[in-house]
Amino acid sequence: MQIKSDFTIQKVGNSYIAVAVGETSKTFHAMIKLNETGAFLWKKLAENDLTEEQLTNALLNEYDVDRETAARDVRAIVESLAANGIFR
Repeated sequence: MQIKSDFTIQKVGNSYIAVAVGETSKTFHAMIKLNETGAFLWKKLAENDLTEEQLTNALLNEYDVDRETAARDVRAIVESLAANGIFR
């Protein structure tokens, strides 16, 4: 999985906002609000084509969290992004 290149993410206060740019902005008219963990995963997916397992491992390396929680968080964001057509 990898984020389409027509999205950008910016920090706004304590949150992160992802919006469509370029051609994608003609059809995607929403903003995606992310917390720090969501933004971390977003950035990983914007840079590389990664599996859920790789994302889970990245969370485990970055945060003090157990595998079950990391995997659940990854699954939730992957499902949300997939449902909104964010992946290539």
